[in-house]
Amino acid sequence: MERWVVPVFLVFFVAQVGIETALLLVNLRHVAGARGVPPALAGAVDAGTAERSRAYTLANGRFGLVEGLLGAAVTPAVLFSGILPWLDAALARAGLEGAHRFVAYLALLAAASSVVWLPLGVWRTFVLEARFGFNRTRPRTWIADRAKSLFLQLAIGIPLLYAVYGFMRFTGRLWWVWLFAFLSAFQLFLAWLYPTVIAPLFNRFAPLPDGPLRERLELLARDAGFRNRGLYVMDASRRSGHSNAYFTGIFRPRIVLFDTLVERMTVDEAASVLAHEIGHYKAHHVHRRLAAGLASSFAALLVLSWLVAWPPLYHAFGFAQPVLHGIVALLALGGGAFVFWLQPLASLLSRRHEYEADRFAVRVARAPQALKAALLRLTGENLSNLHPHPWYSAWHYSHPVLVERLAAIDREASAQGAATAAT
Repeated sequence: MERWVVPVFLVFFVAQVGIETALLLVNLRHVAGARGVPPALAGAVDAGTAERSRAYTLANGRFGLVEGLLGAAVTPAVLFSGILPWLDAALARAGLEGAHRFVAYLALLAAASSVVWLPLGVWRTFVLEARFGFNRTRPRTWIADRAKSLFLQLAIGIPLLYAVYGFMRFTGRLWWVWLFAFLSAFQLFLAWLYPTVIAPLFNRFAPLPDGPLRERLELLARDAGFRNRGLYVMDASRRSGHSNAYFTGIFRPRIVLFDTLVERMTVDEAASVLAHEIGHYKAHHVHRRLAAGLASSFAALLVLSWLVAWPPLYHAFGFAQPVLHGIVALLALGGGAFVFWLQPLASLLSRRHEYEADRFAVRVARAPQALKAALLRLTGENLSNLHPHPWYSAWHYSHPVLVERLAAIDREASAQGAATAAT
């Protein structure tokens, strides 16, 4: 059985790398051959913005190609070089056993991964993003962010790893069920903790100032029956020129607007964006995605419980015997190759949610043209791809292509207008 483990993994891994690389290359070729503004956006997007969007998409795509090829090289190198069993033996020689060895092993692998990918992160921030005017992060701020992230990883991650080991080692045959329950509760706890404790470590959050915008957004939330913990503005412009808005929290979320969005959008446009986000919440998209994430965790732990004591898997990658940290590392490194094909299904579901939220925004904000203007503004300011290849967007895009999204808003507005006229 052992001799089949590596070939099966390689088949899935090569399929993943091949498909994802091919899709990226097809999209790059498609975008490189596109010129000007798509006919459906004529008059709504200027030629200069379209060309900058094209250049930004190509730069990001080529950078993504480098990232993908590096990952395609690093993953098999780690799995087949003997580094994983060597590290286990080295920690054993250092006298580490049990939970200490489990935590040290996984923490060292995570640290090594961070070091490998660090140069690419620096390049993306200070070269690629800066080239297109998006980066506003100073080196001092960037270093401070990394230090804060390291502190959080140590403060949260180390105790979490000890807890994971305890569940795997001491709770019997159904350890994976108990671990799932614990991780689910921990995830909900972090979702509660994030807006008031973690997020303020990186950004400043201030209540949205009094004025027409606040009045409009509060009235919109009240009319939509959306209970929330207030409207806040985040100083996103300290790090980036991108614009966005989001909710944080599960049961009674905060509404967070990037300061770049507040500065650039009209009151009607910002209200339409908020109505869209409320649509996600009212349609329970947030809770559905949380449930889907928990289901994925449940399935992953179930698979882990099947493999944790299966010697052929360990032997195939150089381990002399089963070790808990070994199986966690193997699945973290190679497990993605067996589930990557779920990506287009997740993207399809996400795009359906976006359409539903847009329909809600049209009904509640009653300003479809403002919603379209907001989407066009966000697309232009973020230099989003105006010419995606259909295969690439179907696989990767969590949001509908702009042209299709605007057309859907027009259809909903027409339907609403017809329904109003009929009554």
